[in-house]
Amino acid sequence: MFSTLIQYFTPRGKKLFFPLFDQATQNVVAMAEMLKKELNDPASINTKDLFQKIDRLENIGDDITHHINIELSKNFITPFDREDIHALVSSIDDVADYIHESANRMFLYGLTEFTKPMQVLADLILDAAFALQKLIDELKDIENVELIIRHCDSINTIEDKADIIYNQAVADLFENEKDPIRMIKYQEILLGLETATDMCKDVVKVVESIMIKNS
Repeated sequence: MFSTLIQYFTPRGKKLFFPLFDQATQNVVAMAEMLKKELNDPASINTKDLFQKIDRLENIGDDITHHINIELSKNFITPFDREDIHALVSSIDDVADYIHESANRMFLYGLTEFTKPMQVLADLILDAAFALQKLIDELKDIENVELIIRHCDSINTIEDKADIIYNQAVADLFENEKDPIRMIKYQEILLGLETATDMCKDVVKVVESIMIKNS
């Protein structure tokens, strides 16, 4: 009897929470698109403007996360465990936080150029954000195991590429950069960008845990 009731009410939980998950991932994609656009624009470098744009989107993401957590406290029926929903939305928010942190550092450090590794990492962040959006969308049907795994693998592959770009970029800095202050600034910015892809991989870990519990 209880199982039947849960099956009856679960679609209601999906209709409430998954649109919010979609909003969260769409916001991450918007942040990643903004980052890539600005870093690949040869016309000018305005890190203050970039940070302000990213900051507005990050605030929207915080509002979405807060909304989801409020709904968790109010609703008995959820598509999967409450702690998993909290972990999922928190991990998505972490991606946004590191995109935001990277833009903030570019502004605070007075960045005067976007290096090629920064541009490549921005490209990879956007690739990961798109894959993340598809992954969360597929969670609406937890039985779509093959598609879910495919998007998980895609994100993991992107993160591996980001690791390689970051490590090579840091090695090049130590080899060629003579100004130690500039070296530290660039390394920290590169680390923030690479960590944004790490956070996408953390979302994958949460999703894999959800799949195990609900398979």
